[in-house]
This record gives sequence, structure tokens and C-alpha cells, in this order.
Amino acid sequence: MSDVVITVRGESERRVTAEQAVVRIAVRADGPERGPVVERLQRQAEIVQDGLVAHQRSGEVSEWNSGRAAVWSERPWSSDGAQLPLVHHASVDVSATFVDAAALSWWLGDVAESDDVQVVAVDWGLTPDLRARVEREVAADAVRAAVERAQAYADALGAASIVPVEVADVGLLGGRPEQPTPFAARAMAAHGDAGPGFSLQPVDVVVSTAVEGRFRAS
Repeated sequence: MSDVVITVRGESERRVTAEQAVVRIAVRADGPERGPVVERLQRQAEIVQDGLVAHQRSGEVSEWNSGRAAVWSERPWSSDGAQLPLVHHASVDVSATFVDAAALSWWLGDVAESDDVQVVAVDWGLTPDLRARVEREVAADAVRAAVERAQAYADALGAASIVPVEVADVGLLGGRPEQPTPFAARAMAAHGDAGPGFSLQPVDVVVSTAVEGRFRAS
């Protein structure tokens, strides 16, 4: 038989338990006088930061940082349309990367007891080294899946062998280079809740990819 060009898609997915969690909190204070509001913010921010320093020294936090404090004022309106006295606000955002889920749960339970602290988000993920290794493995599995699919088509056509011609991320073959996404990662739902007693467990991070391959069967 004459040569036949076979174009296929190969996909792969891997679930990996998250190694770290990036937590973001907001420390805020409000009140009728600017000075006391700023002082309360500073005190609460110092408590939060001291706790993070202690966790970093014990190896449970790999890094943390805080933004600059923002201070502003507003004059709210009453329900009958009259302007009320000034209300002053102050806030600072703090983020930390925890590598110990139990330590994260305890820390969140402590800081969330304050009305001045709001937990914004907890994002689970992989360390850069593990993520790079998993992505390489997933990419190789996707290519192998494409080869197996192409071989199945060739067998059905009665072809004796296949030879790879092109392999690329999805969207790069056929002149369609519209912002391909070689890898996708998502974290499955976390266990536990944001109640008074935090109990967080590492979630599964799903790393997936797809490739397109073109093979010549003869």
C-alpha cells in the first residue's frame, strides 16, 4: 500500500498530593480615629508575622511576605441621606507558603480568632522541582499515547510500520498556534473547612497535557 499520513492526539494525566499551600490573609482595622486604627493594625500584623517567623525557623514555612499597609478614610452616608462622621481604615496583606498541613491548620486557627484577620485563600500546589519532574513524565506519557494510537490506526489499515513526522503541543500542528496550553494543573477540593477549628489536608494536584502527532504509515 502507499504511504498514509496519520494524525493523532495523545493525552496524559497524573494526580500528585500537594506538597505546599500558599495562604493569603488580610489584616484590617477600622475605627473613628486614624491613630488608634493604625496602631491596632500594627499590633495585629506583628502578631501574625511573629508566628510566621517561628514557623519558618521550625521549617514549616518556606517563605512569607507582607505588603505595604494601606490607610484610607471615608465618610459614609446614613439611610436618610445624611453624611456620617469619618471612618478610618487600615489593612495589610500577608502571604505564606506552608509545607506542613498540620502547622497550617494550627496557624490559621490561631490567627482567625481575631476579628481583624480575614483568610482570603488557601492555594495548594507542588514545589517547582516536583512540578517540573511530573510535567516531564506526563509529557512523555502523552507522546507514548499518541504513538500507540497511531500504531492502532496503522494496524487497522494493514500498514507494517509507522514513522514519526511531527510531534507538538496541541494547537501547533496545522498552522493553529493560538496560545497553546501544554500543561494544565488543578487542585481537587480540599478537605476540611474554614471554621473555628481549621483542619486542612493536602489535596491532589492534577497535572495534565495533550500532544498532537503526525506519523507516516507504510
